[in-house]
Amino acid sequence: MADKDLFDYTEDSIKSLDWKEHIRLRPGMYIGKLGDGSSPDDGIYVLLKEVIDNCIDEHTMGYGKHVDVEIRNKTVTVRDYGRGIPLGKVVDVVSKINTGAKYDSKAFQKSVGLNGVGSKAVNALSQYFKVVAYREGRRKIAEFEKGLLIKDHKEQASTESNGTEVCFIPDDTIFKNYHYIPEFLENQFWNYCFLNAGLVINYNSKRFISKNGLLDLLQRKTNEDELRYPIIHLKADDIEVAISHENQYGEEYYSFVNGQFTTQGGTHLSAFREGFVKTIRDFYKKDYDAADVRGSIVSAVSVRVQEPVFESQTKTKLGSQVMSEGGPSVKNFISDFLGKELNNFLHKNPSTAEALKKRIEQNERERKELAGIKKLANERAKKANLHNKKLRDCRFHLNDLAEGKNREDIMAKRLETTVFITEGDSASGSITKSRNVETQAVFSLRGKPLNCFGLTKKVVYENEEFNLLQHALNIEDGYESLRYNNIVIATDADVDGMHIRLLMMTFFLQFFPDLVKNGHLYVLETPLFRVRNKQETIYCYDENEKQAAVGKLGSKPEITRFKGLGEISPEEFGKFIGDAIRLQPVMLLPEIHIQHLLEYYMGKNTPSRQEFIIENLKVELDLAEVSGN
Repeated sequence: MADKDLFDYTEDSIKSLDWKEHIRLRPGMYIGKLGDGSSPDDGIYVLLKEVIDNCIDEHTMGYGKHVDVEIRNKTVTVRDYGRGIPLGKVVDVVSKINTGAKYDSKAFQKSVGLNGVGSKAVNALSQYFKVVAYREGRRKIAEFEKGLLIKDHKEQASTESNGTEVCFIPDDTIFKNYHYIPEFLENQFWNYCFLNAGLVINYNSKRFISKNGLLDLLQRKTNEDELRYPIIHLKADDIEVAISHENQYGEEYYSFVNGQFTTQGGTHLSAFREGFVKTIRDFYKKDYDAADVRGSIVSAVSVRVQEPVFESQTKTKLGSQVMSEGGPSVKNFISDFLGKELNNFLHKNPSTAEALKKRIEQNERERKELAGIKKLANERAKKANLHNKKLRDCRFHLNDLAEGKNREDIMAKRLETTVFITEGDSASGSITKSRNVETQAVFSLRGKPLNCFGLTKKVVYENEEFNLLQHALNIEDGYESLRYNNIVIATDADVDGMHIRLLMMTFFLQFFPDLVKNGHLYVLETPLFRVRNKQETIYCYDENEKQAAVGKLGSKPEITRFKGLGEISPEEFGKFIGDAIRLQPVMLLPEIHIQHLLEYYMGKNTPSRQEFIIENLKVELDLAEVSGN
């Protein structure tokens, strides 16, 4: 070590942060990535989840049958009707780290929140935070700003029912340009209800309730026409599963622990996947390949664990090995349950057993047909990867970040990993030069990809572009090994760019629908116009923003219409893929049938599609005439 470095490292280098300063400085440790609300795992949804988790824990303990949620003008209010925080501890519970009742297994059993951190993170990361506890005819209120207590109200008499109310506004200096997407919120509320049959969540005058748990979840997530057999729904103490197979490719799982949606799986999901294969092999008395058994599966599994150990504060991956102290392992518990209950079900329902067998055998035939093609394609991909420049990877994958790094920091950084799929050297060059090399990668397409609607997976291996793309994303063997959390289609805002965008969406929907359903696919929004004068430059994403910018700058400002990504300089592009990035999530609503959707937009030129185009073109022309354009 150089002498200069030695003298730079002094007592003054050692800092002690209080709880709120640490959370605000290192939010990724507590809530994962920040984001702007365009992804379902962005921070604003995690803040809401942390508050509702406490309500659910009350419900699980038998207190409070409904939760009221209201979101108006970015102000979030959540009210439960549980026991209410003990009034003398209201301030401590939301502002003293590692303080709470979750450490008392008698007060809270099999709960989600065990570390006493969640509500403190919400408090610290909100520009305004208020908590109100109602208990036995008394009320206690405390108000905070960015974690700092600004008003500690005295206890008062109250006629309100017992429970807790939390009101907060996320800090827009941390969550920049954030917005709530209703579909993400509603999915979040539905999941709570599916996992807590009979619970009612009232959200902005909408009511969410489930009577049949995971059966309702799978019915909402699938289309009955695509299922190969009716959903198998099995329940016992501390476990519930729902299982079926579809016609589409991939494996699709929804896994939960103590009511928490574990988006990254964990020991319980691994145990379910292994236990399902073992049970199927035993039932049919045949050593099927695991990939054939699980191919096209769609399933949900929920377990309740006494003291869950999650791999990060965001609780997206279970690390627990046992169900409870002195109890069975998670693996054995789930395997034994499936070995008994699923085996019994298949014996009692021979038509379902026969349909499942046919699905497995179809997977087996397709796998064997693809074996030779896959081998050649893999060799071609490996050879190409040595020399081509199609993928410009990020340092997160090129370096071993695990060494000497905090695991929760790594998990948060993993959520930020993004690959931009773009076409053309100029566009790829601009993004490559302006990207964040730590977490953002670029994959370059060559020309327009193939319209793969109606084709089999054979085309993924025979088509060089698709083959190299699936290897870049590391999804050949399934969704679980996905290399990047965010897949962003970045094309020009013109007819050709829109066509490429549709072709890429078709590719993912046709062969990797689970990526789309789990919220990993996005479209990059880039500005259409640049409006500037000598003092200010404004980038506009649509005609309305352009008109507003012209009105603001006045005096005939210079207006540039960007026709392609390559026209935007790397210096400018950096502004659009950094903190101010605008991503449009590709979402599949429950009522959407993938094959019908693709048939309509990407199939043969049907009369109904012609009518749709003509009708919408007429609307556009009418609007243009009204606006004088």
